[in-house]
Amino acid sequence: MHRVPTKLLFVLLTLYPYSVRAQTFRVAAASDLQFAMPELAAQYERQSGAKVELSFGSSGNFFAQIQNGAPFALFFSADRSYAEKLIAAGQADPQSLSVYALGRLALWARSELNLKLTEKGLSALSDPRVQKIAIANPEHAPYGRAAVATLQKAGLYGQLKPKLVFGENISQAAQFAQSGGAQVGMIALSLALSETMKSGERWVVPADYHPPLEQAAVLINSGANKSQAAGFLEFVKSDAGRAILTRYGFTMPMPSTSDAEPKP
Repeated sequence: MHRVPTKLLFVLLTLYPYSVRAQTFRVAAASDLQFAMPELAAQYERQSGAKVELSFGSSGNFFAQIQNGAPFALFFSADRSYAEKLIAAGQADPQSLSVYALGRLALWARSELNLKLTEKGLSALSDPRVQKIAIANPEHAPYGRAAVATLQKAGLYGQLKPKLVFGENISQAAQFAQSGGAQVGMIALSLALSETMKSGERWVVPADYHPPLEQAAVLINSGANKSQAAGFLEFVKSDAGRAILTRYGFTMPMPSTSDAEPKP
């Protein structure tokens, strides 16, 4: 058996961390992707050998961070407008803009409350036992704006506004409902279907109760390893990637809404 010379072995060990870093890219992802995105990333890593570093938060906060130079290579927003604003500011690649999914809003409550969400829908929010309703902060979270729009369309916003409690993002709103900090959460269906929440009651809000949650991704101009990031975006848009997103409650966009030019 041949032995590797000590000096060569030292060089190889020294270069190894560099080779890993050379294929590592950072992804900013909306909180509704916190269960789907790790599965997408793991499958892409197995196929490509690249390393995906994931961060989750509200789309609006990531938008502000990227504007201030946060080193992300790829941004998966829950709102198309944030991606388009980065393009307009010259901070993202317009050719990469992709509507990768449509989000769905759902009511969720712990099963022991027996609010009968599946039967009553939005009317369950008027149950006297419902003292707090958790939503994401509408100032920077698309699902929060969708929740407000839903209550307004149903004619319930004025009545229920005092009961609303805001999470920093949709994940925190889900935690409020799960922990008992609120009796009901108006959250992403992708979170309501997760292993930790699927035992609760849920009711999917009709899509026409709020503006479409067009979820768009875009490559950030200043990000490192953009070729690997671009490959990951293409994987997410592939049949395999879309199958994963569908399992987590996302709806796939029609071809005409994907890979479109930014709106004026």
